[in-house]
Amino acid sequence: MAVLPVPLPSAKMAAVEKRRPAVGPAANFTDSGRSSVSRAESEEDFLQQVGVTDMLRAALLKVLEARPEEPISFLAHYFENMGLRSPANGGSGEPPGQLLLQQQRLGRALWHLRLAHHSQRTAFNNNVGVAYECLSASGRKKKTGLDGRTYSELLKRICRDGEAPEEVVAPLLRKIQCRDHEAVPLGVFRAGMLTCFVLLEFVARAGALYRLLEDPAVATADRRMGQAVLDTLEGALQASDGAAAPAGYLEAGSRLGPDSLALAMDRALVARRPSSPMTREEFLEKAAALFIAKVKPVG
Repeated sequence: MAVLPVPLPSAKMAAVEKRRPAVGPAANFTDSGRSSVSRAESEEDFLQQVGVTDMLRAALLKVLEARPEEPISFLAHYFENMGLRSPANGGSGEPPGQLLLQQQRLGRALWHLRLAHHSQRTAFNNNVGVAYECLSASGRKKKTGLDGRTYSELLKRICRDGEAPEEVVAPLLRKIQCRDHEAVPLGVFRAGMLTCFVLLEFVARAGALYRLLEDPAVATADRRMGQAVLDTLEGALQASDGAAAPAGYLEAGSRLGPDSLALAMDRALVARRPSSPMTREEFLEKAAALFIAKVKPVG
């Protein structure tokens, strides 16, 4: 009688056996639960030790304080700015170059100043204080204030980034700048920052007024009409002399309603004599001069 051969296991069956999980001893759920709790505690301790918890809390407070339209983009810029403070970027220790370090500080200060609009007075003042500290620190050497050169450079950066014509902001800078080696206290710093931001907004609103007067065909405005609007604006600023400058002057300019402007323009149209054109630059320069005349010089 012939003996039948025993079939060998196929390759497919061998693969199945390999994938089958090995049966191990029963898990101790009590020990596993304890290890999870201890691991969670150690992770929390780690985040506390490296300062991540405080950093995230501070970032969320900044979001609540500024209430930006795009919170995610706001946080991205916030953490990118914080990266400049690391030792690798000259934030502590010896800087790779004094000029580079100064530009980094100016950038950080300007970023903090723009976190909140100047009308949000509490948030704006807090950010002014942080910007002042950014510029006052000098590596391992701590100073009580900042010098006039750094303060003046920041004023120029604010005006330049605000896209205001140089001939418009130059008179203001000459009025509120400090000497290069002069110590600038926080009060003077705060007043200078506020004045610059308010002037930029004032000039932007003056530009909107000019667009109402401008003849698109020739890209200029009638001089009589432009001067009538400037006279009305000057009257509104004079009526607000008792307000807190400089924000009070911006509010006075915003109170120029359609009725008052229409009356001024009607009076200008009464005289039918030929009038020379007024350019946008001239109108903005004259409007800014009305504002700057109300600003008290630093001294």
